Amino acid sequence: MGHPNPDLLLSSYDYHLPPELIAKYPVTPRDSARLLVYNRQTGEITDAIFRDLLEFVPEGVHFIFNDTKVIKARLKGEKETGGKIELLLNRPLPDGKFQVYIRGRVKPGTRLIFGGGSLTGEVVELLPDGSRIVQFQNREGERLEFPTLLPYLEKLGEVPIPPYLQREAERIDELHYQTIFARREGAVASPTASLHFTPELMEKIPLKHFLTLHVGAGTFKPVEVENILEHQIHSEYYQIPGETAQIIDSSAPILAVGTTSTRSIEYYHRTKKRFGECDLFLHPLNPPQRVTHLLTNFHLPKSTLLMLVSAFVGREKCLELYRYAIDKKYRFYSYGDAMLIL
Repeated sequence: MGHPNPDLLLSSYDYHLPPELIAKYPVTPRDSARLLVYNRQTGEITDAIFRDLLEFVPEGVHFIFNDTKVIKARLKGEKETGGKIELLLNRPLPDGKFQVYIRGRVKPGTRLIFGGGSLTGEVVELLPDGSRIVQFQNREGERLEFPTLLPYLEKLGEVPIPPYLQREAERIDELHYQTIFARREGAVASPTASLHFTPELMEKIPLKHFLTLHVGAGTFKPVEVENILEHQIHSEYYQIPGETAQIIDSSAPILAVGTTSTRSIEYYHRTKKRFGECDLFLHPLNPPQRVTHLLTNFHLPKSTLLMLVSAFVGREKCLELYRYAIDKKYRFYSYGDAMLIL
């Protein structure tokens, strides 16, 4: 037996991040974040400011953004029998059911109360991955589907900021944990590379297109197997409009804004399905086939997102860029700075 390929080992995607480099809050204005630019052709690394992004992107490149909208997916309530619970909505399922994560002990049949009873939920099923299936009702006892549940979430819910921020959601998050072009409600995590764009910067981008991928809580799910190929990647609903599909089907250069856009583009490129469930796992042994440039934030150690970036530049180069960013005190994770790979 030869040595296993290090690109397949979870431990090969680890790095040490000083905790003070985790961005706890967004910078304002959005485009004042820093930008690390890495040119794969020349090997050159440039330190820049996000608002100067277009100075680096070659002419004729098509930007593809994810226009999903983050919903107030975190609900705090109590069980009918007493005891506080916290619920994170992950995704709607058919028949007015929802897959959720619940902090607190619950079993099937448990009734959950939110907003003093204006919204109730019933736990229908426990799933093997630790999530639950819940049905929601209003005070009148009518079962709520996703569109009718949204106003209740807006009123009673909180913005589901990432767990590693280790703080409660605040007013600033309602504005800043949402892209300025968010349109289609359904995400429980933000496509964070897009958070840096301002209306002024968007206006300057000549070739821009949109797709939708509703980012799920699975994006934070740690990889727990040493052979990354055994990791069961999460699946998320995506939809690609006709004109965006045309660009992907062409030979035009594409800059994917974020890992979610990247996965959607690459999944469509491989399957030609314009909507459905995307469960594509990109890593150095399954590199991108269509995306030519990537704009992304800095990701957690041992995460599938770090593996996706490694698929573009190679694992060793990716870790080298991260070491450089740490050295230069870039800010990391959802509210952090960005990296452009050319």
